[in-house]
Amino acid sequence: MAKDVKAGEGELRARHVAIIMDGNGRWAKKRLLPRAVGHQRGVEAVRRVVRGARELGLEALTLYAFSTENWRRPEDEISDLMSLMKRFILSDLDEFAAAGVRLKIIGDYKAFKPELVELVEGAMAKTAHNTGTTLAVALNYGSQDEIARAATRAAAKGPITPETIAAELDTADLPPLDLLIRTSGEVRLSNFLLWQAAYAEMLFTDVLWPDFTADHLRDALSAFTTRERRYGGR
Repeated sequence: MAKDVKAGEGELRARHVAIIMDGNGRWAKKRLLPRAVGHQRGVEAVRRVVRGARELGLEALTLYAFSTENWRRPEDEISDLMSLMKRFILSDLDEFAAAGVRLKIIGDYKAFKPELVELVEGAMAKTAHNTGTTLAVALNYGSQDEIARAATRAAAKGPITPETIAAELDTADLPPLDLLIRTSGEVRLSNFLLWQAAYAEMLFTDVLWPDFTADHLRDALSAFTTRERRYGGR
């Protein structure tokens, strides 16, 4: 069972934060702009938040970038998202690598086109030995699929228990999830980190993802310190 991480005088400190980055389309619609512009501004928010996570001392930040269900979106929107991912890796990798950020991918990223797969694997290799914040990006990720894959691998090794399944999850090498944030006012998990979120704290904000800043992250971490985590106890 996970234990509270303390900082200062008994204050809770989050080690691992995950974010469902929601609201790019609505941000664009409110401004009468194409959805692609909303996604572009969403990438800018990613940059701000990753830098903020590093400055705030987070051990891990997991971002929901592309779900297994996102393939249902229009083909041109999927193409825009893939192009943004490639540009993000090409433009920001050196900065993150120099800052000690380690890139990790969860989900079946190999379902993407070979060019993107090659970029992703190169970025992970370049940052593999970094010891700062781990940036885990969920690509072609669905939590139900992850749990099914983990259970299959666990069963092949022996008896299935919560511990053996947890050891096979995509996030097995990350700290336990402390705080899950969803932007844009929606209040659901959308097949994201269902296992990991069992005892995580939740924070839902009306802020649309392109407007989310490092200050919003700092405020969320501050709110986390006031939570009482009992893990089913009293």
